Amino acid sequence: MVEQLKDEFKQQFGAGASHVFFAPGRVNLIGEYTDFNGGHVFPCALDLGTYALVRARTDNVVRMYSSQFARVGQVTWALDALVFDAAKDWSNYPAGVLAVLQQAGCGLAHGFDVLFWGNLPNGAGLSSSASIEVCTAVLAQHVYGLDLSMVQLVQIAQRAENQFIGVNCGIMDQFASGFGRAGHAILLDTNTLKFEHAPVDLWDEFTLLIANTNKRRELAESNYNLRRAECDAALAALQTVTAIGALCDLSVAEFERHAHVIVDENARRRARHAVSENQRTLQAVAALNQRDLLTFGQLMNASHVSLRDDFEVTGLHLDALVNAAWQAGAVGARMTGAGFGGCAVMLVRSAQAAAFQAQVEQAYLSETGLNADFYAVRIGEGARLLEAVL
Repeated sequence: MVEQLKDEFKQQFGAGASHVFFAPGRVNLIGEYTDFNGGHVFPCALDLGTYALVRARTDNVVRMYSSQFARVGQVTWALDALVFDAAKDWSNYPAGVLAVLQQAGCGLAHGFDVLFWGNLPNGAGLSSSASIEVCTAVLAQHVYGLDLSMVQLVQIAQRAENQFIGVNCGIMDQFASGFGRAGHAILLDTNTLKFEHAPVDLWDEFTLLIANTNKRRELAESNYNLRRAECDAALAALQTVTAIGALCDLSVAEFERHAHVIVDENARRRARHAVSENQRTLQAVAALNQRDLLTFGQLMNASHVSLRDDFEVTGLHLDALVNAAWQAGAVGARMTGAGFGGCAVMLVRSAQAAAFQAQVEQAYLSETGLNADFYAVRIGEGARLLEAVL
């Protein structure tokens, strides 16, 4: 596959690429909408993601091409004019990373040609945007000889999404793409950025499936920023009666004791989800470490219910898919990602996986008129240089 991309690079830019980079997408096993509330998340990197082939130029021009968006063609950016441009479509994501690097004082002395290709479904909630952002940050590190840590690179990628794209996301997606480890998920405290890699060993008895609703979500056009504003409003109200820096500083009992100060009912429910989800995430990792997959699955189910009822980010298609999974005997199933369409993650017994998938496919099709796509999760490594061609 990489060899085909090398040929395509030569066709697009007239010369061969010098380096090949990769950054994965992610699936979050549990811990949704806690990352911007100072809580814990538990994502893992996938072996699917974004590839980037690059060659340096001598001028200040960056030419970008994605074979997934061939209709857009080559997109050209000048390094002294990196300003969001809707007409430049997908290329705003890597351009945003370059803009944030400049703002951080990194000298981008010359341009480059870059070809992107990814095998993550766009808009499915598996962090295709974070994948291309982190891939760009890592390739810039090499192209410009920067001396930035992986933490700094993922923070730059996050700021690109926040400031350039305009999606007020937390750091989980970029962090998982940068710090992934094969066979492990990442328990990340988003308040401190302390993390540990936790083995995900299903002992062949269980399988993790990702199911795509094929209901595309447009995150920047969704209610994501509204949900964050509601959480911020709840935090501000709580801070009038308790000294906390983030919603997830509270235990569930502490939250219930003070919840009455949040006058707006929607804000109160958003906060209830964040606090309870943070507790569920810690309980789920503890269960996994004890090889208690049944409890882990029950916590996945509870997570979805909270996302459905308190945070209201699931919608018809995700609920239909998860309900079908529950009916078909999933050990656990929940939406993953930002919601409003996208994907669900399911824990199923391996011996029943084929029959399970067939039943869920049929039930989901009957409910929505759409076909769901399924694939087993393989947990991969984080962003990295794959190959120096020259």
